[in-house]
Amino acid sequence: MGYGLGVFLLVVGLILALAVEDAISGVDLTMVGWIMTIGGVLVLVLTAVTLNSRKARGGAVSTTTHPDGSQTVQRQEPPAI
Repeated sequence: MGYGLGVFLLVVGLILALAVEDAISGVDLTMVGWIMTIGGVLVLVLTAVTLNSRKARGGAVSTTTHPDGSQTVQRQEPPAI
């Protein structure tokens, strides 16, 4: 999931809801379009909230360079609340 999926659902949903005038027997394309639009908005919001909460957690990262040129990266997570 991510911004790409959210934008895709949003665009395809709005096209189906507002621009398509064809009909498929037994399928309301306008309703399918609105459902996809709502799903796209939800994916965008959930992605933004998830990425924002990851950044807010913070933590420390330290990189150690060894004499042979290799590096070790250590990440220290903040304590759980």
